[in-house]
Amino acid sequence: MRTEHEVPAPDGGRLWADRQGSGTPVVLLHGSGMDSRLWDAVVPALARHHDVIRYDARGLGRSAPPERPFDDLADLRAVLDHFQLTRPALVGLSMGGETALDFTLAHPDRVAALALVGASVSGHDWPPSPATTAYAEARRRGDADALADLERSVWAALGRTAPGGALVETMITENAARRITSEHHLTGAPPRDAAARLARITAPTLVVHGDHDHPEIAAIATRLGTGIPGARAHLLPGADHYLPLRTPERLTALLLAHLA
Repeated sequence: MRTEHEVPAPDGGRLWADRQGSGTPVVLLHGSGMDSRLWDAVVPALARHHDVIRYDARGLGRSAPPERPFDDLADLRAVLDHFQLTRPALVGLSMGGETALDFTLAHPDRVAALALVGASVSGHDWPPSPATTAYAEARRRGDADALADLERSVWAALGRTAPGGALVETMITENAARRITSEHHLTGAPPRDAAARLARITAPTLVVHGDHDHPEIAAIATRLGTGIPGARAHLLPGADHYLPLRTPERLTALLLAHLA
């Protein structure tokens, strides 16, 4: 049975979430420029074994846009508290992986297991490139069309004809302008440096990335796989940054084995 929820955010905002399945709890976190539909192809099989909660990050998808600075870790904690989850597993992609990792370091007693999919990590220095410069300029101008074009070319490299292509395109188009507003207000969090603290992670950790993802995501995956004690790392073929839609069966099998 699937239920939809409006989760009160710490400052009076609202987060959209849904819940389905039964078993040990798993919370899914998506990346920036996306929303919880990223997990559409994974949730049905995962929910046959787990209580699966996914939510749209602040200002993205069906969540309300922020009106003041906010902290993504406080939002995640609000979701856990709303569903009365004491120690769920966290599965995060890109920005969602970074949030999950930062939350695990801040609240190790509240995370049973961790899965980082094409994850970014706070404290990692991204090398300058034409793409990062273009992203910064698009954000400065508030140019949603330019931001969407960059998302397609840099992160959705396999294109519209690859598995999940129609949904990838829909999420990119619908969230481009919302992303600018959300990222503008994502200033309530203090600076974090998970990259320097990976050895403190005690939750069982799975690290996954696709062979067509951005090269720096591959570098981060190596850093996570070697830096987190006992982490298991996997490279999945035929996937770019939208890995849960490109290779859902392979990812689901890895997640089910990791969370068993």
